[in-house]
Amino acid sequence: MVIKVFLASSSGSTAIKKKQQDVVGFLEALKVDYTQLDIACNEENRMWMRQNVPVDKKPTNGIPLPPQIFNEDSYCGDYDTFFDAKEDNSVYAFLGLPPPPGSKEAEQAAKVLGVENGTPAEEPKADGSVDASAEVPVEERNGDAHGEEEQAADEEEVEGEGEGGEEEDVADEETAGDEALAEEEEEAVEETDEVTEQANAQEEDEQEEADEDREEEDLQSEEEEELRQLEDEEAEVQEDEEEEEEEEEEEDMEETQEEEAE
Repeated sequence: MVIKVFLASSSGSTAIKKKQQDVVGFLEALKVDYTQLDIACNEENRMWMRQNVPVDKKPTNGIPLPPQIFNEDSYCGDYDTFFDAKEDNSVYAFLGLPPPPGSKEAEQAAKVLGVENGTPAEEPKADGSVDASAEVPVEERNGDAHGEEEQAADEEEVEGEGEGGEEEDVADEETAGDEALAEEEEEAVEETDEVTEQANAQEEDEQEEADEDREEEDLQSEEEEELRQLEDEEAEVQEDEEEEEEEEEEEDMEETQEEEAE
């Protein structure tokens, strides 16, 4: 399977250049075999990319911008979906490739598979061994000593019930009011903290949304500029072809006239 990355070598957009460099650099870091296909100098590449990007993945204007990534003829996604996969450590799944053994993605997949099977994997120690006590119940590890301690504690409680019962009742009555007051104060503090946290979280969310909106607007402006540049390039190429055809027609006419004059 060959990964195809469609790029624009002569793009005038800084944002698109950066996205293309990010995709290519990350694939090279992972040592993934891929092929770069230029849509700026090759009209066939441009048309193939536009025709094979799914309709529901195209922008509103219907013209997808580079970089676009394919696995053979299967569409993988654009830069945004590639970036999300990179953040989730799922680039190999995004590319439709099996993760190499020992990679984070392979370990994550193994953990997910273990949880689905009901046997989560044990975390190894630094020397590679597994703590066998994790599988032994607490009662078996502590043995009879744990049972003897509980029995002695029970006997002490029984002996002290008769002697200190009355004193404990008086102490309980005196401290009951203090405990209730302390609980009320703690609840009031917790409520205040919750209100403060909610307000701070709301402010952070609003700020993040505003930043995201600005970034989307900037990106949209850059993409529109890139689209205009591509359209201008296509128009220039078409004009050059038309001029060449006109020149050839003029030359043919001149040759015909010379032949007729002879």
